[in-house]
Amino acid sequence: MSAMSLFSRNADLPGLQGVVRDCSATGKGFKRLAPGDIAVVDAPDIDRSLAQRLIDAKVAVVINTSQFTTGSVPNYGPQMMLDAGMLLIEGVGSDVWSSVKDGKKGRVTDEGKLFFGERLAASGTVLEQEWAESAFSDAQQSLMDDMEAFFGNTIQFIHSETPLLIDGIGIPSTGIDFKDRKVLIVGPGYEHRKQVKELRNFIREYDPVLVGVDEAADTLVDLGYKPDLIVGNPAGIGAEALRSGAKVVLPADPDGHAIGLERIQDLGVGAMTFPAASDSATDLALLLADYHGASMIVNAGSPLDLGMIFNEEPEATPSALLTRAKVGAKLVDARSVIELYTIRSAGNLGWLWVIFGLLVAVGVIVAIAGTAGDGSFADNLVNTWNNMTGTVRGWFR
Repeated sequence: MSAMSLFSRNADLPGLQGVVRDCSATGKGFKRLAPGDIAVVDAPDIDRSLAQRLIDAKVAVVINTSQFTTGSVPNYGPQMMLDAGMLLIEGVGSDVWSSVKDGKKGRVTDEGKLFFGERLAASGTVLEQEWAESAFSDAQQSLMDDMEAFFGNTIQFIHSETPLLIDGIGIPSTGIDFKDRKVLIVGPGYEHRKQVKELRNFIREYDPVLVGVDEAADTLVDLGYKPDLIVGNPAGIGAEALRSGAKVVLPADPDGHAIGLERIQDLGVGAMTFPAASDSATDLALLLADYHGASMIVNAGSPLDLGMIFNEEPEATPSALLTRAKVGAKLVDARSVIELYTIRSAGNLGWLWVIFGLLVAVGVIVAIAGTAGDGSFADNLVNTWNNMTGTVRGWFR
């Protein structure tokens, strides 16, 4: 492999040596990559884009804390890097991050071990070309089987929920004015609390209808917001949120039975049911906001993308796919809104503050000068200017 020539060899310490780069999501190694480096990544099912980036940097060894191919999707990345002559080591585990220091020289052996000096930092499996090709073929077949099952279930869902998806049959009237308003739906997914914090400027500017889904309703209350609507099983929602004055909608089976109705009754809180085949409260909240005329729906904590469907994540259901297709263009992921409100560099903003400060200072000076005399504002301003210029000229005589 030609890339191996970029390493130096030490007769006393077997293996190939190079600079180790921390190429994790929080590391800075990608910006510092140089030919012959050892890149440490956390990239399960590494895709073509990331593989090409490593190839372009002429990295000699890629150490992956995860598997280069997990079997869930057929990915070309591993084969591309092997064709480029890279040594690939996988499955070293996340403990390696406690040992990796970006820029430190390391040593990699043919057995898939990473050393710093004589200290073993990580050990994994060397990926061979034959195995990578076999894993790709198996993953491709597995994906086809999974997608046939998924879209078979999707067709069944369409058969059972056509009245809901087309005409909104079963969607309750909440008494909340959604018409032509922006709506923020907060689901209990990963980082939803962080996203709500980062959406504070959006909330302040547009005053959207706030919808808390399941335990995310507690998050809204904890952060000082009053939800307008709560959708979910009350068994997992705190009493403070349920008693906050928000309207409460309980997901129900198609026959009308709703889990958690007893808790609502015990708390003395009024609620309405939403019968549907979907067991996702987020999907029901999206359909409800869309049906009642929301102009824009921001979805926090409950993303859906093709990768989630391919990986068979629990949230990636036929109901989730069809619901988002139904809502269509008015649905916006919270991450996109956060991006719009994020200022990348404070440099330009700093200049604006300087200009604003100068304008304020000039205004104050003019105001003082114009009122510091017995004449009119204009006369006082002219006299003050003449006095200042006369004083300055006097300095140079």
